[in-house]
Amino acid sequence: MKKCYLLLLLLCLLAGCGQDPAGTGPEGDGYIDAVELGEVSMEDEASALSDAAPPAVPDHLLLPEASGTAVKQEGNISIDYSNVTDGYVMVQYAAPNSKRLKVQVAGPSTTYTYDLAPETWVTYPLSDGNGDYKVTAFENIQASEYSTLTSVSFSVEMEDEFAPFIRPNQHVDYANAPQSIQKAAELTAGLEDPLEKVERIYDFVVNTLSYDTEKAAAVKSDYLPVLDEVLSSKKGICFDYAALMTGMLRSQGVPCKLVKGYAGEVYHAWISVWTEETGWIDGAIFFDGTSWQRLDPTFASTGKGSASIQKYIGDGSNYSAKFLY
Repeated sequence: MKKCYLLLLLLCLLAGCGQDPAGTGPEGDGYIDAVELGEVSMEDEASALSDAAPPAVPDHLLLPEASGTAVKQEGNISIDYSNVTDGYVMVQYAAPNSKRLKVQVAGPSTTYTYDLAPETWVTYPLSDGNGDYKVTAFENIQASEYSTLTSVSFSVEMEDEFAPFIRPNQHVDYANAPQSIQKAAELTAGLEDPLEKVERIYDFVVNTLSYDTEKAAAVKSDYLPVLDEVLSSKKGICFDYAALMTGMLRSQGVPCKLVKGYAGEVYHAWISVWTEETGWIDGAIFFDGTSWQRLDPTFASTGKGSASIQKYIGDGSNYSAKFLY
């Protein structure tokens, strides 16, 4: 009976975390939209755009900027690679456009493909670390066919290995999440130890959010979490859990990776954190002075601390990272 309950619980948790409407495995995953694609052939999907103006954020945050010192521009499209040593590039299509736009960031070993909203600068992390990159912007022609708008190649040597995982980007947009930033500051007030900040924020997310099965069933492949909406609704899918915790930690100066990959055989999202004392703690958090647990806020929240769920989370063999944001 216990085994049946655990299986049903895992199926419920993972519904929507690994949707594959295109039927192409992880390359067509239901919400990831970070896939290896050909030069001009991409899946045609609807793009959800936001018209919200960015709110004010605290001065201490490390925010990306299109500095303009290294730019590749053709017509309305611009790729600003002025700050690659800080682990990011920014792209803008500076005009209204009803066609779908894509940006492909090809690093030393992994290619990421993202949506691009027109008329705004969008930040993309250089998640693959140091090495040679090629960034290409595409515009949809018809069906799954795309034309190249412009591209630029460059070499990267970052100031810090965690540079891509401390600033806001398209997947972890805490620059536009003042309520989430404020809550993180409240939770960590008076704390200096990064791991204490991790524990405080992790406990909050795990005990506040509940898994949204309806959203999981209806989520689109181009979905991106709006952190303050997740915070106020107190529910979400695995992407929401991981993005909210990642954004809150980064706003407190704790480098954090949003990781997408496999939990068992199903696509999933979790996080990894970095501290000066430990380096990257890939999928683990110190709770009580005696044990380490994996940083999987979705399972920990919905499993309500059950022994079976904690055993599954704690066994690293069940997790296989594919993309980092």
